[in-house]
Amino acid sequence: MVRPELDIAVRQDASGETVVALRGEIDIGTVSRLTDAVEAALAEAPDRLVLDMAKVTFCDSQGLGTLVVLNRAATRARTNLILMNLGDFLSRLLNVTGLRQAFLIREERESPE
Repeated sequence: MVRPELDIAVRQDASGETVVALRGEIDIGTVSRLTDAVEAALAEAPDRLVLDMAKVTFCDSQGLGTLVVLNRAATRARTNLILMNLGDFLSRLLNVTGLRQAFLIREERESPE
């Protein structure tokens, strides 16, 4: 069995936002790495923490639940967590589960390579 991969890159963009760019799968095998990365970014107390989901290829129920938990953690840290570049799959997933309104969502924009 091939182990799922999730590449995580954290950067500050020109507007001062902390951007966590994700590439791969968000599932039971990768959520702990995502949680660690977001918690480390929240420790820096950014005004906005953006999860760039443009290259996320899969998200299971564990991943979705983790996004909800991370959103709550950001709220407790007085930071806005923003989901960006959802794509069709993640957009439908949030709509079907009724969670779309629980998140701040930014319309798509080009993500740097």
